[in-house]
Amino acid sequence: MPYALFCDDAKLSKTYPTEADVWKLASESGLVTDVESKGGQPTPRRVLDNDYEIRPCQAEAGECPEKNERDAQEQKDFQLLLRGRG
Repeated sequence: MPYALFCDDAKLSKTYPTEADVWKLASESGLVTDVESKGGQPTPRRVLDNDYEIRPCQAEAGECPEKNERDAQEQKDFQLLLRGRG
């Protein structure tokens, strides 16, 4: 089942193959905050800012979640390449 980023009932992102892909996108976009762990767990837990949430959803007609993930990775790689030249 693909996943996307939502705020209330509005879908804010493209659809991605896994929940982990959307967490990664949200983190890279600055939408994730680490908060103190509860119950004595050793690491902080991640939460989304504001009323954002990651939910399973159906891909739009003609949308390919795997292609969206590849495109996002290629864009990130390209931005890193440009930064390396500056």
